[in-house]
Amino acid sequence: MEKENIYILGIESSCDDTSTAVLCNDKILSNVVADQKIHAEYGGVVPELASRAHQQNIVPVVHQALEKAGVNKDQLSAIAFTRGPGLMGSLLVGTSFAKSLAYGLHIPLIDVNHMQAHILAHFIDEDDHAKPPFPFLAMTISGGHTQIVKVSNHFEMEVIGETIDDAVGEAYDKSGKVLGLGYPAGPEIDRRAQLGNPKAYKFTKPKVDGLNFSFSGLKTAILYFVQRETKANANFVEENLNDICASIQYTIIGILMDKLKLAVKQTSIKHIAIGGGVSANSGIRKALKDGEQKFGWTTYIPKLEYTTDNAAMIAIVGYLKFLKKDFSDFDVMATARLKI
Repeated sequence: MEKENIYILGIESSCDDTSTAVLCNDKILSNVVADQKIHAEYGGVVPELASRAHQQNIVPVVHQALEKAGVNKDQLSAIAFTRGPGLMGSLLVGTSFAKSLAYGLHIPLIDVNHMQAHILAHFIDEDDHAKPPFPFLAMTISGGHTQIVKVSNHFEMEVIGETIDDAVGEAYDKSGKVLGLGYPAGPEIDRRAQLGNPKAYKFTKPKVDGLNFSFSGLKTAILYFVQRETKANANFVEENLNDICASIQYTIIGILMDKLKLAVKQTSIKHIAIGGGVSANSGIRKALKDGEQKFGWTTYIPKLEYTTDNAAMIAIVGYLKFLKKDFSDFDVMATARLKI
């Protein structure tokens, strides 16, 4: 007897992107993202503006995802949504819409941890992407998080290292602001780093015990460095921007790789997966691939479309939870802080 297909609608609204995806079992049928350009003017996400934009975007984005997938809303098996962590106003828009739609369609509601979803995006069925075997190490790197997670099965995860202050994405953005780059600065620093000398300027790596990270000291060091050099030469940044970006990126990648090497040594796990917005960075991807040759790792790098906040990763968690009949009550609440 042929198994009945499971159709999951995923909704992601944790920050400034409104995204909806439709999955048939573990295959993506559509993954639609409406981003919010307005925040670039302010050099960062403005929560009030983000939640208003979600309210405007969510209905057309859901409509577009269903249309693109060729799926009628009555075919849906369940609605999966981001419960947290994230911006409270943004999360409330997605949560309220998901509840209303699931209630109206009389189908299950499934709440999803955003950070788990970044990791489980690797289990979307793609012809050219191998799924990591359990156990594996996941490094989640984004504007709000920097973590190393030991993943024993789909829902048994242990954070074994995390940032004690700022996230790696914030280090990129704040450094970019000091250099006069736009928001978000990470992609531009990455682009310029490929044109510069990574060893032109030396920044001290913070000394943090164990597998934890710290980026606040590095941000301060970069600020003082730029202030000192521009005092001597007003055009210093402009004349040396590619080399500065390359040196910043080299230092950040060094910090991440040092901790990853230590995690592999401590756990004896050599399967490494990355996720989160900063995992789109070409330097980090290259360093991981180089690690396969140098250290005998097997690495799992997501497609670019699954690195930033997207609903496909929410929908795959929804599918995995659906198989376990792990459904949510309709009184489930969004929460800005949520641990893996």
